Amino acid sequence: MVGLALPIVCSQLGLIAMQTTDVIMLARLGPDYMAAGSLGFAVYFNVWLFCLGILIASASLVAQAYGARDYRGVRRSVRQAFWVALTLALPAMALIWNGHHLLLWAGRDGAVVDHARTYLHTIVWGIPFSLGFLVLRYFVSALSRPKIVMVALIGGALINGLLDYLLIFGHLGFPALGVAGAAGATAAVHVGLFLTLATFVLRDRQFRRFHVFARFTRPDWQRYLEVWRVGLPVGVTVVAESGLFLSAQLLMLRLGTLNVAAHAVALQITAVAFMIPLGVGQAGQVRVGQHFGARDVEGVRRAAWVAAALGCGFMACTATLMWLAPGAVVSLIVDPGDPQLLPVFNLAVSFLVVAALFQIFDGAQAVMSCSLRGLCDTAWPMALAMTGYWGIGFVAAYLLAFEAGLGGIGVWYGLALGLAVVAAALTTRFSLRRRLGLLDRHRLSALPSRAARTET
Repeated sequence: MVGLALPIVCSQLGLIAMQTTDVIMLARLGPDYMAAGSLGFAVYFNVWLFCLGILIASASLVAQAYGARDYRGVRRSVRQAFWVALTLALPAMALIWNGHHLLLWAGRDGAVVDHARTYLHTIVWGIPFSLGFLVLRYFVSALSRPKIVMVALIGGALINGLLDYLLIFGHLGFPALGVAGAAGATAAVHVGLFLTLATFVLRDRQFRRFHVFARFTRPDWQRYLEVWRVGLPVGVTVVAESGLFLSAQLLMLRLGTLNVAAHAVALQITAVAFMIPLGVGQAGQVRVGQHFGARDVEGVRRAAWVAAALGCGFMACTATLMWLAPGAVVSLIVDPGDPQLLPVFNLAVSFLVVAALFQIFDGAQAVMSCSLRGLCDTAWPMALAMTGYWGIGFVAAYLLAFEAGLGGIGVWYGLALGLAVVAAALTTRFSLRRRLGLLDRHRLSALPSRAARTET
């Protein structure tokens, strides 16, 4: 598990490092630019996450087929995941292009929304390549070869940092583009990531034999719809969680730019920490899917609980750090010696202390959600997530912030409550997997028998 999880975790850190670099560099331009970049990315990220959630179904389908040695099923799943990605690309771009209207609807205008619109109109051009990269990423990870993804994303993060330096501030003769420079750097890196991984899949012997790009135009409606059936609830689930945090940012807008900037800092720190259990959970999803495909019930149990122990153990460490030394952590992003940023620093520290309360819950819900996806159990987890995040988390955030008068701190208490409820619900569902029929053989009816595992 550790051997598979470590490259996936490093890949997640490389991915979030790009946004963290953007926040750090935009902070040097002032709170308005940092708030605009944060809000613009939040809108983009929620649309992108919905697409990711749908496409991540291909990881479960590929892992199950690979575990059953159904190599034709592997190829079918990857090809149809590409078609799903193409189906998603155009509406996703339209939503991102018009995302600034959401900020206007939330009651924000002026420079912050203008800068956020510029950010969205620039980063949108990387979406088709980003979705294609996701399909290839899940393909190679489902076959237990995530190291190339790790190398690509770490390299992409380094290139993104260099491009940020050149394009945000205008060094070495480049134009100073501000938020457009940050967005353009990210879009360019997504193009490079897709081309890098596509070249690897075409040249590597293990992946070349699947011919995922051959006869690409042949329709396979059964597998295409299967990707949607498994993936759509996941897309709704991840957007329900991310949308909770986006809604928290919109609530912060009502409290002022200072709260938005401080929230962005605390959220970025928790997002970096979250990448660890998320990466571990994705490794668990692959292993659960492979064992499920091989009809190894004990392997399913072992993979899920090992992933849970690793993910929650790490989050216990981050919770301790955030509780004992929040100022030191926040100072990695915001300079407390800058008088302009000192109010942001102080408020972000108070938010981070509250964030420490839900770290273990956040890790548990991430890992358990991924383990259930490995079993292609996505509809009920979606319902549980919607109830916990919105029926409890958002309502509590609003009431505590405005009715109870706690302000930004109240928003973060509401987030903590919602995550705790979802973590408990998903853990209970996986614990009852036998009683709920999640391991029944009829759920593997799409896979061939062991005697039929021949075609490559």
